Amino acid sequence: MSSHSLIRTAAWHPRLLGLRALVALGALAAIGLAHGQSAVPAVAAKPAERNVSEWLMRMHEASRQRSYIGTFVVSSNAGAMSSAKIWHACDGEQQIERVEILTGVPRSTFRRNDEVVTFLPEARVVRTEKRDSLGMFPELLKSNETALAEFYGARRIGQDRVAGFDADVVQLAPRDNLRFGYRIWSEKKSGLVVKLQTLDTDGTVLEQAAFSELQLDAPVRMDKLAQMMAAPEGWRVEKSEAARTSAAAEGWTLKVAVAGFKPMSCYKRPAGSASAPEGTMQWIFSDGLASVSLFVEPYERQRHSQEGLFSVGATQTLTRRIQDWWLTAVGEVPAQTLRAFAQSLERRK
Repeated sequence: MSSHSLIRTAAWHPRLLGLRALVALGALAAIGLAHGQSAVPAVAAKPAERNVSEWLMRMHEASRQRSYIGTFVVSSNAGAMSSAKIWHACDGEQQIERVEILTGVPRSTFRRNDEVVTFLPEARVVRTEKRDSLGMFPELLKSNETALAEFYGARRIGQDRVAGFDADVVQLAPRDNLRFGYRIWSEKKSGLVVKLQTLDTDGTVLEQAAFSELQLDAPVRMDKLAQMMAAPEGWRVEKSEAARTSAAAEGWTLKVAVAGFKPMSCYKRPAGSASAPEGTMQWIFSDGLASVSLFVEPYERQRHSQEGLFSVGATQTLTRRIQDWWLTAVGEVPAQTLRAFAQSLERRK
């Protein structure tokens, strides 16, 4: 929920698009955002109620079965706003998409299943890497084993129109204070998410993300997008290969599990990595919606001087020294969740 987000992707984060950038989940412009306001008209006719897993699976499958082109806008309660143009194509199990950043430093990112290619035109650099194929945009379900209903409740609270499409408005409410809530606009016919709000524990909107324009079933050709992934002549190609490992092999464990969050994968950065210092371990957890990454690297006094908690929209970041190591915990979760991970993380060798 997805910060690791569409516009503000955290370095070496497993998701190109976070839950909050779902929007299709996933995380418009700031209309009503500062006050957490959102017009939700009354329900005209109440259909059979779906449970949380049924709603999310419907949204997830819609993102895998529909080709589309759209402009996506993400705004935070701090006033920041970013946008991107998205081309998404699918053919059975094959998924490919292009994301063109429209604000800030120019950047284009392509993802074909687990292959990610990022173009940085100002530096004439192409970065390639492999990432776990956790599902394309939006990335809703991180684990088939996650008991979502134990930690979230879901109910349809109304209907609305977004980018010209009729949508069901679905509220996902957390059952504890370790995760955020979500308000999701799901296109009626397909289930595709067209708008998303991430809500803090008080119900205030932290981030809002939506398509400002959307063309469903657009003529997006997979072969054309694939051809655009080739590096232009004269550009430098940087390959980033993270080695799969385990926290136990790297000497780390959690003394106490954080409720609902299961370990998904663990990587270690090799020498020469552009996105993280050599030897950095990334341990990834998810409850099926929200995710947390624990980055652990050797402590260096010159670089690691400020411990604390930092917040940008729905993304929380906690930094802390643990003996001779430096922890950076990042997630679209409440601060107390990151603190629980930090307090439980223990060096075993």
